[in-house]
Amino acid sequence: MNILGVLLFAFGIAVSIALHEFGHLLTAKAFGMKVTRYFIGFGPRLFSFRKGETEYGLKAIPAGGFCEITGMTALEDVHPDDRKRAFYNQKVWKRVVVLAAGSITHFILGFIILLILAMSLGLPNNKGLPVLQEVTPCVPVANVTDGSCPSGSPAPAKNAGLQPGDEIIAIAGQQTPTWPDMQRITRERTGPTEFKIIRDGQEKTVTVDVAKVTRTLTDGKGGKETKEIGAIGVLPKESFTYSPIAAIPAAVSFTGDMFVNTWKGLLRFPERIPAVVQAIGGGERDLDTPISVVGASRLGGDAAERGLWAFFVLMLAGLNFFVGVFNLLPLLPLDGGHIAVNLYERVRDWIRKLRGKPAGAPVNYMRLLPLTYVVIFLGGAITLLTVTADIVNPIRLQ
Repeated sequence: MNILGVLLFAFGIAVSIALHEFGHLLTAKAFGMKVTRYFIGFGPRLFSFRKGETEYGLKAIPAGGFCEITGMTALEDVHPDDRKRAFYNQKVWKRVVVLAAGSITHFILGFIILLILAMSLGLPNNKGLPVLQEVTPCVPVANVTDGSCPSGSPAPAKNAGLQPGDEIIAIAGQQTPTWPDMQRITRERTGPTEFKIIRDGQEKTVTVDVAKVTRTLTDGKGGKETKEIGAIGVLPKESFTYSPIAAIPAAVSFTGDMFVNTWKGLLRFPERIPAVVQAIGGGERDLDTPISVVGASRLGGDAAERGLWAFFVLMLAGLNFFVGVFNLLPLLPLDGGHIAVNLYERVRDWIRKLRGKPAGAPVNYMRLLPLTYVVIFLGGAITLLTVTADIVNPIRLQ
């Protein structure tokens, strides 16, 4: 099952790459540009076929793909018959759409994955909402470790009539926007306490006789302490499943959250690289360190082996959002770099027009080659580091 998970995840990555390039292909053809080749992979050609003016095919190394559009820069030698259809002769907005189409395809694919997840396995409770998954028969005492309910064990939530699906919004007049808030306030209480809940869209008030139990807790400094706390015997809801109609806004909201998290992850990316180097040297692998497609596929295998298919699917969605956002960074040779160049030309020519001057010459990509090589070198080095770390000291699901 682990191997199957790895293969399935790798296949998901390959499909994402194929659709990325297909986004470029589809928009370029829609605008009348000439697309000569569409290939998945690099290296030796495994097979190909021609349909119209475009050759479609598969290459031996499944590490990317490409869509070859005639006249990507003004430096390219284009046949006179094709000049009107060359990329560099199209309006700027058309060029930007074609260049951004790969990332947009990733975003659409990621949203569709989340939409399907919302209607099937459920979206994770990523905001920690205090919604009940289960009301336990009792609150076990300290010396009970098997989850059983000895005679006389308190059952506060059950006795108060709390039900799975209830959302606790306030305790003793204090708001509980998240599950940790609910836990913190509950632990400070004892005896009959007013709980405000939402059940089936209606607000209700119930009185829960909060029990006092002995628990060993983490003290926030890595140590542990034993103390008496309040408890009611409930477990949090870890995911939410939606109807087809309700799934749309839920997936939209979750997509927004993933965009925010992806951007935050990209900003923190450089500072996490030293941790990858330490992991290669034998240090403990931080769960927050960057991973390669190798590491992601291994995690996919772990998830499949443990039956965590919701996590598996969520990783695929997250991968698409990450690649989509990363590809829009204004750095050559990424699509975002080409977009930046085209937008620069448009703004520059607009300013020149206001000054009564003709449009400037196209940007000379040859002058940008040193910067492009630096980006390629850094990207290759980071890829090598993360792949090495994922082989010698991988992140694994516990």
